[in-house]
Amino acid sequence: MTKRDLTQAIAAKAGLTNAQAEAALDAFGAVITEALVADKKVQLPGVFTAATTQRAEREGRNPATGEAMTIPARRVAKFTPATARKNAL
Repeated sequence: MTKRDLTQAIAAKAGLTNAQAEAALDAFGAVITEALVADKKVQLPGVFTAATTQRAEREGRNPATGEAMTIPARRVAKFTPATARKNAL
């Protein structure tokens, strides 16, 4: 599903114009991004939970040369679907 498809579906379900639905979707994305950058957990009951987690430094391989390299530690976003959504699949 593309962003256009998603905004059209939101507009149809919520009785909004496509422009209003796109603005709401953009704001939703911005709020989630701001929360994750601030290291806050985002919970949308029945939909998903988003949080950040720390990945440890690890050894990897350069796929082009096969040479060993160190992949540095970093923070990553982790999205977990709600149980009801997971079971629906």
